[in-house]
Amino acid sequence: MPRHVIKRFLPSHEVIKRQKALKIFGNVLYNPNLWCLNRRSASGAFAVGLFMAFVPLPSQMIMAAGLAILFSVNLPLSVCLVWVSNPVTMPVLFYGAYKIGAWLMHTPHQPFHFELSWEFLLHQMSQIGPPFLLGCAVCAVTCGLVGYFGIRGLWRYSVVRSWNKRKFR
Repeated sequence: MPRHVIKRFLPSHEVIKRQKALKIFGNVLYNPNLWCLNRRSASGAFAVGLFMAFVPLPSQMIMAAGLAILFSVNLPLSVCLVWVSNPVTMPVLFYGAYKIGAWLMHTPHQPFHFELSWEFLLHQMSQIGPPFLLGCAVCAVTCGLVGYFGIRGLWRYSVVRSWNKRKFR
């Protein structure tokens, strides 16, 4: 059951192979292990995608594709899961990551006001940068692990339930 639900929302591999940004990976995209959907590849893709969603750098999708190729997990799923941190949810996720990092570092909460200048950015990152990056790392690892073990458990539960249904027919 999870395979059918997940496949319904994923783009086809032809669509992903046509993406200009993914051309840097060359013929590696033709590896069939990157396109199969089983418990191992789906749980690994969830771990990669949710981990990369909390990396505060541009081109998260390309980095997620690189990690999916490196770990040989489902490429479309890992790239799609990066969009957990989209332009709408990113401020909430990253502010939460900052709060977690500040709590872990026992630093007081810094008031925030926005100014569009390079000096402002450097000054703010020197103050909020370390708690923000620590919070992003903690959230990335936590969400990646929860996604990995959650999908493995859900997949296992679905398979066992399917076996039990077949047993009683």
